[in-house]
Amino acid sequence: MDKEILKKIIYDQHQVIQDTIIVDRDVELESNANYVLVGLRRVGKTTLLYKRVQDLIKSGVEWNQIIYINFDDERLIDFKLNDFDDILLVAEEMSSKKHYFYFDEIQNIDDWEKFAIRVANQGYKVDITGSNAKMLSNEVAAKLGGRYIMKEILPYSFKEYLRANNLNNDAYSTKEIAKINNILEQYFIYGGFPASIDFKNKREYVSSVYQKVLYNDIITHNKVRSEKGMKLLIKKISESVMQDISYTRLQNIITGIGYKISKDVIIDYCGYIKDSFLLFTLENYFASFVDKSSNPKYYFRDNGILNLFGEAKRTALLENIVAINLYRYNYEMYYLKGNKVDIDFYLPSNKTLIQVAYSLSDSLTYDREVSNLINYANDKEEELKLIIVTYDEKRIIEINNKKIYVIPLKEFLLNN
Repeated sequence: MDKEILKKIIYDQHQVIQDTIIVDRDVELESNANYVLVGLRRVGKTTLLYKRVQDLIKSGVEWNQIIYINFDDERLIDFKLNDFDDILLVAEEMSSKKHYFYFDEIQNIDDWEKFAIRVANQGYKVDITGSNAKMLSNEVAAKLGGRYIMKEILPYSFKEYLRANNLNNDAYSTKEIAKINNILEQYFIYGGFPASIDFKNKREYVSSVYQKVLYNDIITHNKVRSEKGMKLLIKKISESVMQDISYTRLQNIITGIGYKISKDVIIDYCGYIKDSFLLFTLENYFASFVDKSSNPKYYFRDNGILNLFGEAKRTALLENIVAINLYRYNYEMYYLKGNKVDIDFYLPSNKTLIQVAYSLSDSLTYDREVSNLINYANDKEEELKLIIVTYDEKRIIEINNKKIYVIPLKEFLLNN
């Protein structure tokens, strides 16, 4: 690798970092630890590295000690594993002091983890980002274990989204509350991609992110043969949010439309989609070990992407955003289905049951959601916390000496 090109890439990146204004994230990173930050494209992994660099500079570290390489840079298109040694040589030429290495989208380089292990073993400070879930695989985690902390980064939480819009949740005046409610609706529909805030046409921006993930991280990366089949699969999964759906059912739906595709291919394609960080899944707590992964519920990691598919129903968007928020806080989480029970979210460690209903004003909806919670809780000796998340309703329902807390979405997102 031409060392002058590497230097130019590094110095260009220094300027970008200096010019970047950063919104504080509610992500805790130990200053002395090495991290592998993973997640969907455009969720802010790079900006978190920028913040790490800016903090170092404020502490007295010199810019020549900062070695920042973004492997999405087209000047590195022919970069191979052996070229990592040239980065170390360039670092020594730039400064004789301690070096701090930052490698962005490193999954573009085959066998990158070998170099990552070597520099960590040599005592260098290293942070890494990637947009491929295989970086979180047990194999990679085992290799990097003890040297790096693996951490997934999600799009903005609602608190962070408010902060990026120069608002906070301590609103008392009618005007301030109205602003927050407007921002909530925006977040609900268009999701929390950080850069989307600067776009008037947020849907168009979110669509561009999705297309990048679809073609680069799913179709091209995995050499998918049926582009139309993959697109159709993602669309059908989007229509199944709120419902468990098996691989067999997905296969039947797609073949019924006219695409010949095997169950094994469906399983592979679903794996590719999850590997891109587009989706995460929930398993049925009641299912046997063998069956837990065969009938999952699928959720999108950002509401904006879910909303791209034919203007998703608001009820589906509500359940999806609740799922994201629970996932964000690393709760042990399942759904419950069976024995006349159908509950959206079960958090066993927190002894909490959560139902999602856009509104309880309809008597049928009220009876369904309330009875599911009460019937299940009545059969249990332990005390369970019962919650129904709605879009904007709040009250306490008391039945059989049990309380169900009806919580509006805004409160759920801000006080979770």
